[in-house]
Amino acid sequence: MHASQPTERRKVMVAGSGWHFLSGISYYTCRLSNALQERYDVSAILMRRLLPARLYPGRERVGQRLSDLRYADGVRVFDGVDWWGVPSLARAVAFLRAERPDVLVLQWWTGVVLHSYLVLAIAARRLGIPVVIEFHEVQDTAELRRRWAARYVRGAIRPLLRRTRGVVVHSAFDADALASAYDLGGVPSEIALHGPFDHHAGVVPRTAAPAPGVRRLLYFGTIRPYKGLEDLVEAFAALGPEYRLTVVGETWEGWTRPAELIAASPARDRITFVNRYVPDAEVNGYFAAADAVVLPYRRSSASGPLHIAMSHGLPVVVTSVGGLVEAAGPYSGTVFVPPGDPARLAAGISEAAGLIGRRHADPSSWERTVDAYARLFERIGIGQDSTTSSNQTVPVLSPDLR
Repeated sequence: MHASQPTERRKVMVAGSGWHFLSGISYYTCRLSNALQERYDVSAILMRRLLPARLYPGRERVGQRLSDLRYADGVRVFDGVDWWGVPSLARAVAFLRAERPDVLVLQWWTGVVLHSYLVLAIAARRLGIPVVIEFHEVQDTAELRRRWAARYVRGAIRPLLRRTRGVVVHSAFDADALASAYDLGGVPSEIALHGPFDHHAGVVPRTAAPAPGVRRLLYFGTIRPYKGLEDLVEAFAALGPEYRLTVVGETWEGWTRPAELIAASPARDRITFVNRYVPDAEVNGYFAAADAVVLPYRRSSASGPLHIAMSHGLPVVVTSVGGLVEAAGPYSGTVFVPPGDPARLAAGISEAAGLIGRRHADPSSWERTVDAYARLFERIGIGQDSTTSSNQTVPVLSPDLR
């Protein structure tokens, strides 16, 4: 009697941001690919050079290896696609054809990848491969401020959406925003809450406690108009002398007002300002040295710094905007405040002081994210593979295309 042969695992290809133009989506694309690899045979196409480097807000660091995160050994990676397309886009299509995944998952966060995604979607359609789009936001805020960019995305994305079989979003808020922006005609969708960014947690031990009574606050992330850092600078000036504030972030979109307010703040001697994009090793240190994290966004769909903070178990003062309510609501270390209100922000920081001193459990989970993808795949007819038992050996694939 012959033993039955195992059925091949379903194949998933993820397309998203690469490491050359490093951003939070670079980390997310990698973490999602590695998480999916636990159940599926995963490959990835990375968007390498997103646009001419001189136009990128972080142009001084383009191409620098600032992340310690890596794709799992079982994930084949094509790195990657350049904005001008030739010959990288043709090679990406050849990679798609060679891999023949059961589904292509496109990470959506900026219109600069739209033309590349459309080519990949057309190629996938011709190969009979369904396309799924994960929306991190409907459109980048900087693009929305430029009328020509907003018009281009709103018009050119429609051919892409017509070739889309399923949609993933991070929250019910995002689902409503997407439905308001585009008529998806009943395309199946799933809410997949953002998984943890715990690759930063536990690498650097917590620093020694500060002097008795001192409260160390951290703002972390790019400095952009919608991030509300100016509200935090104003709120901090109203706090007592026991508070210290560290601001770590790279200025984008020419938004220098927060830096100007820091320089003029009456509490300037209690503020440390690190105005650059920091590598992972430093990220760990800044969170390890913080007692609480403050994220005063004016709007937001999701937040990488929020998930780093929760992975460290730190109290978080965050504005009740967008998808952040769903992401941080179950977290015991959260204090919500209204956006654009420095006085309420200061009160929220004072309230959060009572949460300092114990590690709060991160409620987010990559397994839950993959569950949402599995549900969507079932709904669009891909189905679950039959080799997902925990004791099965997963074949290790050669990473020669990295």
